[in-house]
Amino acid sequence: MRIRIFETSDMHGYILPSNYTARDMDMPFGMAKAREMMDHLTADAEAAGDVVLKIENGDVIQGSALAYYLATQIPDGLSHLTAVTNSFGYDAGLLGNHEFNYGRNYLDTYVKLTNYPILCANVLNDAGEPAFGQPYAIFEKKGVKIAVLGLLTQYIPHWEQPATIKGLTFRSIVETAKDYLPKLHELADIVVVAYHGGFERALDSGLPEEALTGENEGYQLLEECGDMIDAFVTGHQHREIAQKVLGVPVVQPGYRGANVAEIVLNLDTHKKVVSSSAELHSVSEADVSAEVMSLISPINEQTERWLDTAMGKVSGNMSISDPMKARIKEHPYIEFINKVQMEASGAKISGTALFNNEALGFGETITMRDILTNYIYPNTLAVLRVSGADLRAALELTATHLALDENGEIVFNPKFVSPKPQYYNYDMYEGIDYTIDVSKPEGQRITRYEFDSKTVQDEDALEIVVNQYRGVGGGNYPMFDASKITSEITVDMTELIGDYLEKHPLIEATVDDNFSVIK
Repeated sequence: MRIRIFETSDMHGYILPSNYTARDMDMPFGMAKAREMMDHLTADAEAAGDVVLKIENGDVIQGSALAYYLATQIPDGLSHLTAVTNSFGYDAGLLGNHEFNYGRNYLDTYVKLTNYPILCANVLNDAGEPAFGQPYAIFEKKGVKIAVLGLLTQYIPHWEQPATIKGLTFRSIVETAKDYLPKLHELADIVVVAYHGGFERALDSGLPEEALTGENEGYQLLEECGDMIDAFVTGHQHREIAQKVLGVPVVQPGYRGANVAEIVLNLDTHKKVVSSSAELHSVSEADVSAEVMSLISPINEQTERWLDTAMGKVSGNMSISDPMKARIKEHPYIEFINKVQMEASGAKISGTALFNNEALGFGETITMRDILTNYIYPNTLAVLRVSGADLRAALELTATHLALDENGEIVFNPKFVSPKPQYYNYDMYEGIDYTIDVSKPEGQRITRYEFDSKTVQDEDALEIVVNQYRGVGGGNYPMFDASKITSEITVDMTELIGDYLEKHPLIEATVDDNFSVIK
């Protein structure tokens, strides 16, 4: 007998094959293509008499411009997205960390709207019980009992507003798995672990690939519990993985529905796994599912019209042709975002990032499409009171995201590009004057650091504004935390940018070159 496990993960609201920078795109990803691929794989498996198990692994309701429109602009918008996910025929689903981004009510609504159980064993309520339904589910198919344990990265409190996670406890997945796996082996023949999280160590050597914060615990789980796991489906890091790790078949299908992941388990007559394999199926050449098109086309067209709404004008050039250049020499788009944050908060110092390499900046006319495809996260803002030493430490940390290549050119540090791109953790500040010297050792790269034309002292008190994610220490910025937040702007940045453009309908593409990066 053969069990075929199909997984999607981190689709981030990308239903049609578009990143919404333009209309009528046909990019190599999207739920509509993933659905077509999964239908094809399912038909093939059923024709062969195989057992099929389908898992949606989290981070599905936030990310795209369409997802933002559904969450913020219309009532019951989420029902349009779940109509699509419900059409896949999933056996089970998980929560991802980004399911929390639009608040607890939106998250709870998502759990109620799915026609498959949401599994989450390691997030507990005040009573110490799983807060979002079932910790696991057992599926009996063709006489084989398959248990699926659902787990979520425990690191969410380091990213989310306290109000969103009030009353919730996030446990380590390793501790949680040790509680459940022995029981599941008694109840089922096969045990699958589904984890919205990734790997903290290199899959071949076991050497750390990132700070061991607990955000990703996949390798530790396999080290300590691998003998009780028949298949391990993962996500969160947007990596493309299909291999055995410590003897266990592991998959992670990338980002935006670019692949459908598959694990095959071959069973003997005693329902024990005798061999296994892992594979990724690219959707790049897949057709778009006709059913998904019929479900989403009306609301997608409504979204496209809204995205084309003109919001303001630009005098000068605010387009981004080279994202790396925009990070090492101040760009008008970055200065603009910092100005929005400073005006909204009243703070004299602001930090922001260029979140990915798809940002195009602004053309002569700024549309809502331009705002959402450049500023891709539904961030709110936090104002922090920090010391001069705190901000210097943050600047030194942001400077570690730069490196010199073999030709002596400044590049984004490869350790922050692979296994997961972390462009969003390199901040650029306005309101202070500073220099990063990439030729110097990490921790000693800030060679100029001034506020109001004076060198900042460690004991100085400074007020800064950053996004909420950074304000609570997200991105491994330990010098920032919730205790230093003095106020919050709870309107998300998309709306704040729109408000700013309403007050300033013509913006100048200017820079004051307050920071420099040298080598």
